[in-house]
Amino acid sequence: MAAAADHATPTYDRMKEVKEFDESKIGVKGLAESGITSIPRMFIHSPETLSDLKKPNSQTCTKKNIPLIDLSHFNSPTKRHQLVDQIRDATSTWGFFQVINHGIPKPVLDETINAIKAFHDQPHEVKSKLYNRDNGKRGVVYSSNYDLYRAKAASWHDSLLVWMAPEAPRAKEEDIPEVCRKEIVAWESHSTKVAEALLELLSEGLGVEAEKFKNLGFLEGKLVVGHCYPYCPQPDLTVGITSHTDLGLTVLLQNQVGGLQVKHGDEWVDVEPIPGALTVNIGDFIQIISNDNYISVEHRVLAKASKEARISVLTFFNVGTIADSNYFGPLPELLSPDKPALYRKFTMPEFYENFNSKGLDSKSFVKKVRL
Repeated sequence: MAAAADHATPTYDRMKEVKEFDESKIGVKGLAESGITSIPRMFIHSPETLSDLKKPNSQTCTKKNIPLIDLSHFNSPTKRHQLVDQIRDATSTWGFFQVINHGIPKPVLDETINAIKAFHDQPHEVKSKLYNRDNGKRGVVYSSNYDLYRAKAASWHDSLLVWMAPEAPRAKEEDIPEVCRKEIVAWESHSTKVAEALLELLSEGLGVEAEKFKNLGFLEGKLVVGHCYPYCPQPDLTVGITSHTDLGLTVLLQNQVGGLQVKHGDEWVDVEPIPGALTVNIGDFIQIISNDNYISVEHRVLAKASKEARISVLTFFNVGTIADSNYFGPLPELLSPDKPALYRKFTMPEFYENFNSKGLDSKSFVKKVRL
């Protein structure tokens, strides 16, 4: 009888599996290309997470659409106020919107997507030279699941991260992989111009000076991320990226493989890719300093059985330096006895520490500093 115990199923060691995956540096795409027909256990999410994922003919996701905004009237003296109203309405009710006529030529958009895809399509031995999980490491980094060791379950995506500002962690242009160097530099320049315009409109929507957000430093911190969500043999057991909120302002370019969903009330809404459009979302920092006039909402990406990988390119804009000792909180111009501050003040080190110390799906800073 005692001998039977020797054949008992060994206890699953998740950390061992995570460490082996991390040290292999092959990423999720490497797993997908290895011919696996089932995903490793470390990628399987809890029943609670999986229960509301969209299934065929499911009613869990509606056919609502996030707002679509035409930026062509940005410089119009007679129609700009309408644009301000549209941005304010979108950010106060959805936290997400898409923009067209944003000024970035379509060839630049196409070349950016193709370049990020080309990076992820490189052989393992090429990409692995950039693989790193050190949070203190900046410049150019390739990795899979930034929160791999902190999350309850891994998600089905790999990422190229390129710090474009501030100066201290900024990537040297020659350090960006040649396969996507020119395109990333061009995308960063163009997306910054779009962000600058959006920050003006967001400021005006609050009734403050157009340069307010820019003067706070929102264009001083810039991170370009190129995600790859490859084919997944069991998309119903995992997610492309878990539900989360962002930090500041995000400008997103995606290919035509869907999967992005936004939480609107109690519903998950698909963000349908529109050729030539960019997707914009508000992060926690802006919700706090706007004193809830603008909202930061949860969003996620589904894993897909599509043979074509989902490619997305994002520029994250946030107040520039992690060492900034200034205190931030709701803008004083927005406060009155009838509209008191909803949040306490905080420093950027506290803000970033919260982001870097938790899994992506459990890091809401809004809840932490709400009064």
